Amino acid sequence: MQSLIDHARAFSTSAPQSTGELSALELGQSPEVLFITCSDSRVVPTLFTGTRPGDLFELRTAGNIVPAYSTEHPSGEMATVEYAVQVLGVRDIIVCGHSHCGAVGALVRDEDLTQLPAVQGWLARGASAGLMGDDEGHAPDVAAPVQRHALAQLDRLREYPCVAERLADGRLGLHAWYYEVHTGAVLAHRTDGDEAAFLPL
Repeated sequence: MQSLIDHARAFSTSAPQSTGELSALELGQSPEVLFITCSDSRVVPTLFTGTRPGDLFELRTAGNIVPAYSTEHPSGEMATVEYAVQVLGVRDIIVCGHSHCGAVGALVRDEDLTQLPAVQGWLARGASAGLMGDDEGHAPDVAAPVQRHALAQLDRLREYPCVAERLADGRLGLHAWYYEVHTGAVLAHRTDGDEAAFLPL
């Protein structure tokens, strides 16, 4: 904790402020991308995308889950997506899963989460079909289930009215990425004819 405090104290006198990079942010934000990824501390989007303050509008949830759209049960996640699309006018949304994901791993291994009721409820609400008891759950990085899960979150996003509208008129693109925390490699889902796969960027 002390290292965080020390850095925060010194930050205002560091290079970004002296060059005007931070002072320009008071004028507002205009990110081009909504980046949805896991809360996992090993996943640092700015690290592997090379982005700066103001470039990414981030949404981080356990397991990079996008909840189903519901006006009866609005959530912070729904509000973040809606604001990014309707107000900020982002041009792209990336859902980025990652290797060694504990949330997806818990789903594919059908782990007992009764001692973590909030986690259990969140994963049950957001689990994509076919992950529970997945026979690939024995793999430590659960790569294939994580990738399928990221694609399922894109399907959820397509059900958001604001997303559907912008997709229909070509003002929005959806992308699924997969990040390897142990190598730094980033894969993107691509479709070539009848073939679809996660391939290096």
